Amino acid sequence: MSITQIKPKEVIQIPEPPIARFLFADTRMAWLWLIVRLYVGYEWLTAGLDKLTGYSYTFDAFGQKAGSPWVFGAHDGAAIKGFVAGALAQTGGAHPAVQGWYGAFLQNVVLPNATVFAYMVTFGEILIGLGLIFGCLTGIAAFFGVFMNLNFLLAGAVSINPVIGVLAMFLVIAWRIAGYWGIDRYLLPLLGTPWTGSLRHKGTPTKVSPATS
Repeated sequence: MSITQIKPKEVIQIPEPPIARFLFADTRMAWLWLIVRLYVGYEWLTAGLDKLTGYSYTFDAFGQKAGSPWVFGAHDGAAIKGFVAGALAQTGGAHPAVQGWYGAFLQNVVLPNATVFAYMVTFGEILIGLGLIFGCLTGIAAFFGVFMNLNFLLAGAVSINPVIGVLAMFLVIAWRIAGYWGIDRYLLPLLGTPWTGSLRHKGTPTKVSPATS
């Protein structure tokens, strides 16, 4: 049997159920995703600002000392080295909280480049938070948020990561309307949803039909 024999003769697209369209693609539900993304964005932004400045920006502890800054200091990378050391300590035992393969990644990739990863984590969290709060490329911001949540979980840091990770996954699914009450309301139609917006056709020469006699 050749591959051409098992290849479908025609493309069949299975439509979304009405409830899925209503929840994830109907602008009437944009208010729900506004609340979700503001909450998730707040968590990411405050976490990043804590690492940037060393002070807390949460409502309940605003301005309080939150540890040493991760970046722009005399000991850049020291905080992430401590985080990695704590993760590596969880790789032992019969049921390790941190899997061996991820521990090897932390040991051989993150630890030797701790300063670089400190800047990546700090500014990554800030950019994710700003993207979600302002509704700018919400789906992309939420995707990278999920990616960072996954890495924190693999490193044995549970905390609030499962909660905001699940919420961010829903934001990825609802990317078409999650930023409707935000910049995406104007940006996505410009870029195209998905790729048919005005920027795609900008500068395209207009065909002129030859004059007929």
